[in-house]
Amino acid sequence: MSAKRLETVVVKQAMTRVKEEKMPFGWSINPYRGCAHGCSFCYARAFQSFIGLGSDEFQDHILVKDNAAEALRKQLHNMAASRRFDLQELARDVGHIAIGTATDPYQPAESSRQVTRECLKVLARYRVPVSITTRSPLVLRDMDILADLNLLSVNISLNTLDDELIRFLEPGAPLPRQRLQALAELRNAGLPAGVFAAPILPLLTDSRSRLDELMGAVKEAGAGYMMTSLLRLTPDVKSWYYGMLQRYDASLLPAYDRIFAGAYASRDYAERIHDIVSELRVLHGIPEDRFYRESAGSVRESGLGQAAAMLAVPMREGRTVPVGSESAKSLSEGISKPNAGADLSPAAADGDDAQRLLSEEPGLAGKLARLREIPGAGCTPGTEIEVLEQMSLPF
Repeated sequence: MSAKRLETVVVKQAMTRVKEEKMPFGWSINPYRGCAHGCSFCYARAFQSFIGLGSDEFQDHILVKDNAAEALRKQLHNMAASRRFDLQELARDVGHIAIGTATDPYQPAESSRQVTRECLKVLARYRVPVSITTRSPLVLRDMDILADLNLLSVNISLNTLDDELIRFLEPGAPLPRQRLQALAELRNAGLPAGVFAAPILPLLTDSRSRLDELMGAVKEAGAGYMMTSLLRLTPDVKSWYYGMLQRYDASLLPAYDRIFAGAYASRDYAERIHDIVSELRVLHGIPEDRFYRESAGSVRESGLGQAAAMLAVPMREGRTVPVGSESAKSLSEGISKPNAGADLSPAAADGDDAQRLLSEEPGLAGKLARLREIPGAGCTPGTEIEVLEQMSLPF
């Protein structure tokens, strides 16, 4: 195994504008570049070629955006200032910010570097709508801040309950039971959370029995929704993924060639999986939409500018707090006013539950990945759209 290392980088901006109108969010935040989980099917491998790296370097070293929180604060401060620090107007105009679109914000480095946690503090202060996507129970460490965010959803990525298969496909990621436990704890805390079952992998995770088993476990954990998407194989990703299949079971390759004449699965295959998933949704009573109406009445809406279209900004489930002039004044003066009861101190970062869960999975800290952060560099609009389409989000 090659040596792994972390590299600190300085960024000018923490939020990246997503211009593709098909995407259900207008901005993305990726506190790291690369991902320690090393998933064999990860669409982010395609970013390597944009910066002159190969997909085989994805596992080598990870870039840590140490100043991301400060860069984010400056971005949001400038946006708020141009709106006279009207936080409702800011939330409406900014819309949905997605954290973890090209990396896992709670990968092992986060346990010590706390870049994601610091960014969440800033987002909580400015009350902009946020979603988080992760495979890690480390997200539980930040439940104090999650409760005070304008939180749309926490999306736990999980596409199978097979520990052996997960360990082969996602060598550095937490096992399924850890993710389901994290999901259950999030839901028990009244937070909007569900599952991204993505991607569904032909001949590995796509059988009716496996999907039925997964959906049953997701339902039992209390998920508010479960979204699915199919595997997409661009050249860089396909080369790496096929290498994994060759080692796992080479007999699967001819079938993959029949299913994937190009980057997308064949129409027949896609329709068959859609029918299976639709049937199982009805049987288990799990909706697909992650933006759903909670029993308390808080509206979770998709769209670039619709997510914050509400009279009051949602806090904990069952409680809303209007954004008044006092909050705006504190921001304009540069003074942070955290909500009562929220511990936003760095000392709160080492939650016992998350640390216990992570300690059950050996070797996580040693799995590092690599990708350089040059937002938009070398990306034509067409290429940008292709990469965005690989995210675990249906259209």
